[in-house]
Amino acid sequence: MSPAARFFRWVKDHLVLVLGLLVLVYMFVPIAVVVLMSFNDPGKSKNVYAFRSFTWNNWLHPCHSAGMCHAVGVSVGIGVLATAAATAIGTMAAFGLVRHEFAGRSIANTVIFLPMASPEIVMGSSLLALFIAAHQGGHLGVWTIFIAHVMFCLSFVVVTVKARLSGLDDNLEQAAMDLYANERETFWRITFPLVLPGILGAALLSFSLSFDDFIITNLNAGQTTTFPMFVYGAAQRGVPMQVNVVGTVMFLIAITVVLGNTIYNRIQTKALATR
Repeated sequence: MSPAARFFRWVKDHLVLVLGLLVLVYMFVPIAVVVLMSFNDPGKSKNVYAFRSFTWNNWLHPCHSAGMCHAVGVSVGIGVLATAAATAIGTMAAFGLVRHEFAGRSIANTVIFLPMASPEIVMGSSLLALFIAAHQGGHLGVWTIFIAHVMFCLSFVVVTVKARLSGLDDNLEQAAMDLYANERETFWRITFPLVLPGILGAALLSFSLSFDDFIITNLNAGQTTTFPMFVYGAAQRGVPMQVNVVGTVMFLIAITVVLGNTIYNRIQTKALATR
């Protein structure tokens, strides 16, 4: 058999693996470009995404561009607050929808998907009209952005935590109660640790959505400038390379959280297996 024939036969036998690797490459190429450009020195060139020369200055002076670090701080602060609120409320809503029967449960499950399915321009303009009507002229700023972000993050939290809860085995909780654990002990010792990966995943997703949002934020920000709004404004005159530094740092933080959670789950699984 010729080398070409062996190669095509290997590809045929590992088609799923090959397609998976191609998808990963497709997804990570833009991220690789961002990381590469964080070390780029474009000089006086207007084409900021043409790699000219290697430099550490972008990392040594991340706040060189006026207003960028302030915008990052605003986005991080709003993202943390919106993530905490949306995760707490969404987790409780997910428990209620999965574990309890009540009138209108099916309707509630359908309504949860509406913010996810609605175009952002529709939600953003609706919230803007609400805030203006509520304040008789409107006072837009950090808190209106916070409220808007909590509203569209809630759906993603509920759906993510619901998926985790639906896959849990009720026999584990019943076994804990058979061993004389009360409901509170069962929740904190059995249920919560099992649901925690889903809650962390929902929180990470919420923060990413909040930090990244532009359309809804732009409509309800007033004079407040978040990081996506800063990038949009800077694009009119040339995006500073420090933007790529921020993107690289956020990517590294996300990877660290995901890997840390994976390692923790494996350690916990091995610990339970050895008992």
